[in-house]
Amino acid sequence: MNDTVSFGYEDIDASEKTGRVGEVFSNVASKYDIMNDAMSGGMHRLWKNRFVARVKPQHGETILDMAGGTGDIAFRMADHGASVTVSDINQDMLDVGLERAVERGIDGLVWSRQNAEELSFSNRIFDAYTIAFGIRNVTHIEKALSEAHRVLKYGGRFYCLEFSSVEWPGFKEAYDLYSHRLVPQIGKAIAGDEDSYRYLIESIRRFPNMADFERMIRSAGFENTRVEPIMGGLVAIHSGWKV
Repeated sequence: MNDTVSFGYEDIDASEKTGRVGEVFSNVASKYDIMNDAMSGGMHRLWKNRFVARVKPQHGETILDMAGGTGDIAFRMADHGASVTVSDINQDMLDVGLERAVERGIDGLVWSRQNAEELSFSNRIFDAYTIAFGIRNVTHIEKALSEAHRVLKYGGRFYCLEFSSVEWPGFKEAYDLYSHRLVPQIGKAIAGDEDSYRYLIESIRRFPNMADFERMIRSAGFENTRVEPIMGGLVAIHSGWKV
């Protein structure tokens, strides 16, 4: 029996997802901010600021920022003095991040091409692990969570920012209309790429609900996990764990 996984608007063979997701992000890498503006109505900057405030990066601590290619989260954490390794499976996204770092005069970051499901890092080397708007794009979420647990030091902190279902009355219907009809058209207009934007919207729609995702995180070995909706359906997950 074939292992099938969700690719937004369709189910595909698991072996195909990494390549197809890679194509999506290669297509949108140079217009990533515009993409985020289109999908969030410009709110992604505020969400990222609040996310980093939850992380509370400390001077000198080591943080792995997974799926952090363009550097948005890493730049914010580096401003607090943290030692950040920016990792992404997509080299085009990393290239955009490197270019932005040079333009902004930000140095000291480590850039590393990595698959979240098969990290090359040693066990127990990071104080914190962050992943923002990226875990829904992996082939097997459970493997990515297991790897996050493996590379964290004992007592290390895990933080995940992700889109999820929206609970505000009337908001879901309005966003469905916007995302179904308008976002793909925006993608077509600004990037000549309607399908990539359709995938990004549908990958949000198919992401596990908060309760199911919390169970997945706990199953990976994390304790004291909290899953919270913030600002109308955006989900922040942050947890500490003990031996």
